[in-house]
Amino acid sequence: MALERDTFHLSGPLHLTSIDWTDVDHRRSVAACMVQGVYIMQRDRQENRHGPEALAPPWWNFFNFEVQTLLIDDADSSIFGAIYRFKPNPSLDHNTLSTNSTPTHIIAFRGTVTKGDAFTRDLQLDLHFVRNVLHRSSRFEIAIQAVRNLIASGNSNIWLVGHSLGSAMAMLAGKNMVKNGILLESHLFNPPFVSAPVESIKNKKVKHGLRIAGSFVTAGLAVAVKAKKNHQQKNNGSNNSFLDLAAWVPCLYVNPRDHICSEYIGYFGHRVKMGSIGAGGVERLAAQHSIAGLFMDAFGKESHEPIHLLPSANLTVNLKRARDLKEAHGLHQWWRLDQQLESRTYR
Repeated sequence: MALERDTFHLSGPLHLTSIDWTDVDHRRSVAACMVQGVYIMQRDRQENRHGPEALAPPWWNFFNFEVQTLLIDDADSSIFGAIYRFKPNPSLDHNTLSTNSTPTHIIAFRGTVTKGDAFTRDLQLDLHFVRNVLHRSSRFEIAIQAVRNLIASGNSNIWLVGHSLGSAMAMLAGKNMVKNGILLESHLFNPPFVSAPVESIKNKKVKHGLRIAGSFVTAGLAVAVKAKKNHQQKNNGSNNSFLDLAAWVPCLYVNPRDHICSEYIGYFGHRVKMGSIGAGGVERLAAQHSIAGLFMDAFGKESHEPIHLLPSANLTVNLKRARDLKEAHGLHQWWRLDQQLESRTYR
């Protein structure tokens, strides 16, 4: 029997009978549903649900999108992403108008699936993300080529969207496009952040103290490594490629009870606090680096640019208390009406 969360008419945002593409809540909800569509396509594949038995199509049909291209992993043949094309239908009462705010295409990436034949491959890629080598995977090569081809075909107003591991894929693709001077609107749900779980500490003074100490240690290491080895991507302790990303402002959606993504709250909030005590320069330097990467540089080992670090973002936090990690990391929360959201843009 199909799970309730897989069925659009049981768990989808049926309240969105008319889409206002200038409304941030509507944009967020549609983006999340496109990712959900990829998850369900993979589950349909695993459960051999085809034709009228397939549960995935309503997740995009409801908003007048169609699947243009499936993104298939070459290692396990799983569906990890999809390119959706907006196709307004004047005969319907909702979602009929296309405006300058309407995405012509949405490229969506799912996260890790915990059941079925795709789990092993997904877990391997989770480890690639932790080691900052996701860009070396064949799945990412398939993804970034699909993005490049879509842009080269002359399409405009393309969105990148993803959840969990899929957010990391979308973030990495977005960063690559920035290097080519292309800024893509991006909606990243529960994006993973590699760090000690400082945000989970209840005592605010202890948490703030640890973050201040971490900033000075990281900045100090960055300066020391620079003095020892002149990296091509660094100039006076700054990572030029990191600073070049500042014009790109992806939308990040995190839950404080989700330890996989909650560190983004402190990552951006701490910059403001450091600025208030006159240490903004230290934090700007620290925010560009990971301690693990700096140690690898110091010992002459190969390191890679941390995928999860960003100079700018629009951060949305769901303050409604989640029952457990599964709910806090879940995708459904991002289209539900009973959310308690706070948003802030950091540049």
